[in-house]
Amino acid sequence: MVQKMVRKSGVLLPLTALPSKYGIGDLGPEAIRFAEFLKKAGQRAWQVLPLTVVDGGSGNSPYSPPSAFAGNPLLISPEVMLTSGLLDRDDLKDIPEFAPGKIDYDLVRASRRTLLQRAWINFKNSGRRAEFDDFVATNRHWLESYSFFAAIKEDRGGQSWHDWPEDLRFRRHEALHRTWESMADVIEYYRFVQFVFRSQVMSLRECLNLFEIEFIGDMPIYVTLDSADVWANPHLFELNDQLKPISVAGVPPDYYSSTGQLWGNPLYRWDAMESDGFRWWMDRLRHLLSFFDKIRMDHFRGLIGYWAIPADALTAEKGCWRGVPHERFFEHLCRDFPDRPFLAENLGILSSDIEAARRGMGLPGMLVLHFAFGDPSYNPYAPHNHTPDNVVYTGTHDNNTSLGWFEEEATSKEISNLILYIGREITRDTICGDMIRMAMGSVAETAVVQMQDYLELGAKSRINIPSTPIGNWTWRMTSSQITDELATRMKEITKLYGRLPTDAAME
Repeated sequence: MVQKMVRKSGVLLPLTALPSKYGIGDLGPEAIRFAEFLKKAGQRAWQVLPLTVVDGGSGNSPYSPPSAFAGNPLLISPEVMLTSGLLDRDDLKDIPEFAPGKIDYDLVRASRRTLLQRAWINFKNSGRRAEFDDFVATNRHWLESYSFFAAIKEDRGGQSWHDWPEDLRFRRHEALHRTWESMADVIEYYRFVQFVFRSQVMSLRECLNLFEIEFIGDMPIYVTLDSADVWANPHLFELNDQLKPISVAGVPPDYYSSTGQLWGNPLYRWDAMESDGFRWWMDRLRHLLSFFDKIRMDHFRGLIGYWAIPADALTAEKGCWRGVPHERFFEHLCRDFPDRPFLAENLGILSSDIEAARRGMGLPGMLVLHFAFGDPSYNPYAPHNHTPDNVVYTGTHDNNTSLGWFEEEATSKEISNLILYIGREITRDTICGDMIRMAMGSVAETAVVQMQDYLELGAKSRINIPSTPIGNWTWRMTSSQITDELATRMKEITKLYGRLPTDAAME
């Protein structure tokens, strides 16, 4: 008997893009409200971007995290801290006015820091230690180094660890012991922040599970050089004897950039990682899967082979491909995670071995409709070439919105092919609906639509422009955009294409 494929759909929306009077989307009431909206709209997946700590020096990109494990304090909800007793009403009196629709990271960072410091003082005076102590003990393998790293950076005004005194840079025991003792309270504060973050993420996940909505997270493949992971584990990264990168990460020229993308992240020493059974990776994935039902594995091809660029290069053009012991890595992955709750980001120029590895692992890949119409005939992104073992997207966080793509990026050839494909004229008033219907009608088991496309928003609402260092990750929705009327329209089209849950489809 052939098992019937379970078709479903969902929305791609960063947590930071939720409405909030506190300047940035967070894990509080608006996240619950959005989950209720998705349930009403018949959606069964919410995909978010990495929940990692973001740094102004890295353009606030969640894909250049200073820790592979630590959660973003800016996502901690002041309202949830209030209801849980960590804050009182007086603590929220001095919140600044935030402009709607856009994140001012510097202002948000300062405001959230003040509130978290107050919450820490209140917590220390509350006598509630048991759950916190249990969290610290369970997460010691990453929390110790991250909280110590963050405390030293604060003490040194945000200075990169490469500019710390030599004894700290090279992690000499006496210097570490002396420094730890001198800033024990600050270290404890950073542990507390991660404790609160975890508590709020878990509450949101419980809500989503209750609504039968899959929570899909995102794992950046790399960490930034100025990170707790590189400082604490230099033997796992390609560094010279001065702890400087030998080669750095990126990708060769592609759709997004004619000179490639020079990410600059330090590369992994895969031989060292293999020697202990890839423990750092397994710990990282296990940690993330405590938050999410499934994880998108960013730059999946980098787990099989990666583009290594000389550390002094100005562009990504003159790199070389290097292999990864991926067969042994995937053996450990399958052993530790037999359900394989992963989604492979397999966009860009791929070789047959990349797709063979993905299919061998039984992982869904990604299909993006914006890439489909240069020459649709044999293009894997064109709907008639889709296969069920994929997730289809109108666009991702690295793409424009569909309206922005149509108005500003699509070539005349792409638009002509799209008109032929649809069979009628396409305008700025129809493009979002056209792309959504193509995604929903695909044979791909899961269809994910950027929230901006449901809202029919243009280029000013895109999340990120690859290879641009500033001005990204700032777009936010407003509360007025989440309406019952929109939920009804989303549910109708979801039902039309057979992507509603069975019980909802019978209504």
